[in-house]
Formats: sequence, C-alpha cells, structure tokens
Amino acid sequence: MNRKQKEITVLGAGIVGISCAINLQRLGFIVTVVDQQEPGEGCSFGNAGMIAPCAMIPINSPGLLTKAPAMLLDPLGPIAIRWRYLPKMLSWQFKFLQNCKTSKVEQITDGLSELTSGALEEHQRLAANGAGATWIRPSPYLYIYESAAALASEEFQWRLRRDRGITTRVLHGNEVQEFEPAIDSRYQCAVVMEDGHGFSPDPSQLVKALASQFQSDGGRFIQADVQQVEIVNQKPNSLITSEGSLALQRLVIAAGAFSGKFATQLGESVPLLAERGYHITLKDSGITPRCPIMNSAGKFVTTPMNPGLRFAGLAEFSGLTEKPNYHFAKRLLAHAKIMFPKINLDDFTEWMGNRPSLPDSLPVIGQSSNFEQIFYAFGHQHVGFLSGPKTGRILAEFIAGQKPSIDLSPYSIQRFIKK
Repeated sequence: MNRKQKEITVLGAGIVGISCAINLQRLGFIVTVVDQQEPGEGCSFGNAGMIAPCAMIPINSPGLLTKAPAMLLDPLGPIAIRWRYLPKMLSWQFKFLQNCKTSKVEQITDGLSELTSGALEEHQRLAANGAGATWIRPSPYLYIYESAAALASEEFQWRLRRDRGITTRVLHGNEVQEFEPAIDSRYQCAVVMEDGHGFSPDPSQLVKALASQFQSDGGRFIQADVQQVEIVNQKPNSLITSEGSLALQRLVIAAGAFSGKFATQLGESVPLLAERGYHITLKDSGITPRCPIMNSAGKFVTTPMNPGLRFAGLAEFSGLTEKPNYHFAKRLLAHAKIMFPKINLDDFTEWMGNRPSLPDSLPVIGQSSNFEQIFYAFGHQHVGFLSGPKTGRILAEFIAGQKPSIDLSPYSIQRFIKK
C-alpha cells in the first residue's frame, strides 16, 4: 500500500474506536481519530468496568414480555420509559420482541459469545505493557440472589453460559457472606465466576491511557464535532467538522449511539436506539467488596473502583436529547442500602450515558454495503467496554485484507437493509 492507501480515519474515541485505531496502527495503517470529546468520555467514562465473558446473554429473553410490565411499575425496577417517547420506539420494540424467541436468543448468544470470549486476554493484549495495563485487573465476578428459587428462575440464561464454556460455582446460605461479608444476609444464593473474568478500576482512565499510547506511537487525535460525511464520486471525500473539513481515504464509524445519523447519511438507516444507563459512585462508602457483584434482581453491577464504589445499571428509554433523570438513578442508592446495610451514602456523584442499542442486541461490525471504503463498529449495547478490544482487532484484520478470526456475517449492516 502507498501512503494514501494506508491512511484511515476513526470516528469515535471511546473504547471501541480507540481499539480499532490501535489495531489498525499495529497493522501498518496511518490512523486519525476524531471525536467531539476527549478519549474515554461518553459510555467509556461511566460504565460498570466489567470484563466479563458471562455477559454474552442478550437483553432479549423468552420471558421478558411478561416481566416487563412489573419492572416498569416497580418503584425500584430497572426500566423506565418517558411516555412521550413511546410512539417513537414502537417499531424498535416490535423488532426487539421478535428477537425474544428462544431460537433467536440462542443465535444472538452465539454472536455475543464470539465477541466476549477471551475478553480479559483481549484487553491485556491491547494494553500490552503500556500504561493501560495498570487499569486492568483479573477478578472473580459474583451474581447474587435472595434464594435458590430466584437462581432457578434464570436457569435458561445460566444454561446458555455453561453451554458456551463459562465455568460457575454456586454458593448457598452463609457461603455467600463468607465470600463477601458486606452483603446482607437476605442474599442466600450466589454464583461465582473466576476464570477469564476481570474489571477496570477506572474505565475512563484505561481508554485515556490507550489513546495516549496510540498518539505516542504516531497516531493523531482531533477533537471536533463531526457533522457530516461528505461523499464525492461515490467515495468518502471528507468529514465536515466544527474545525473545518478533514480529508478522508477510508473511514471507520465507531461513534456509539451517535453512529446512526452517519449511517443514515450514507443511505443505510439502522434501528439504533439510545438506551440510557446510569451510575452512582460513592466516594466514601465505608465498604470495599473484594470483587464486582451483579445484583440479578435489580439488574445492576457494583464495582470497587478508584473513584469510589460504583453502582451502574438501569435502562431508560427517552431519546438522545432529553436531560438525565437523576430521580430515576436514585433507585441505585435504595438498592445499595438493601444490599449493603452498613454502607455510607452521604457522598456520591451521578452520571448518565447513552448505550447504542439495536433490537437484536448484536452490534454492527464490518463494511458498508454502499461504500467499500467505509466500515462500521457500533451498537454494542451493554458489552461495548467488554468487547471493544476484540471488535477493534477483528475489524482491523478485515480492513487489512486478512481473514478475521471470527465470522463477521452475524454483525453485518445488511441485516437491516431492506432488499
């Protein structure tokens, strides 16, 4: 390749975009990353920090339709919808429910498992021996339940995990508190996963360290608001940004929940929805759990981080432009007190981010169906931080003309293109 053929631009400086940039750089490309924010902001700033291959289970599930009304009505439930937004998401909801059939869930889990397997090693490989390695920690991961019956009610999901190589160990009764003394005694059952799991004590700092290494190795970062991808003679010609026009040779769109508008500009409209997630980080909680903990009933994760103890989760549907609903986020504080009776809730910060969600819970990874010089890496929903490094590696392999280490067809944008 000559110099122009080696030039490629990545739109997005979160974990997915930076992972694409580093992997392309390692394959000999001259890479520029563009984002309106500094690297490691957006969802890469506020996620739960989990590196957990067991998270290959999609939100789509066979029993969700019957459970959703109770979740919405529960004052501590994990879901909220701003009702004026409901008409705008009806088409998305219809497609989402079509993917809740058992056979579909099995297929989606296979697709997610391909992306999440080996996630800890992928993160370590991406960070190599650089500063990013400081922000990656192998760790057990604990799922807690109030009873054995509650665990049994999720046997379908645990079977999906076991069938795809996740090793588990079940704790009963006092074994739960022996494993983690801070947990309230009401939780009488838990599942421990250890092999291949881990977390980041500060996911934003991890991405910033990776971005810094990328720039030290010759990569370029431009902070600018991208408004449009300009096409000339059926090829990407430039990015129109708040800082002027930026010439293009090839382009990767990895802009999370904001990727949909660029795909639409390129004639490839996708049903990408902003599913808003929240976190609350307690600066001085008074407790330090030994590892991240998933509260299965509350659908949130507790992660011991450098900034404090983070409670992250919930799902709110209200669009990209609405202000955060921090009253909804306060549910995490109520759950924290139930889960850890001795916790101190006095000093905390709040955050909201937009998860990029598609109705089949699989991301779009691969080549545009309209422009051979444009590629996509977005829509990772709840597994962006987890699967970002592997996404970056397999897409870079594809762009470089190598055979990707996994089949990219389940993630093709063509599944959304009307024939």
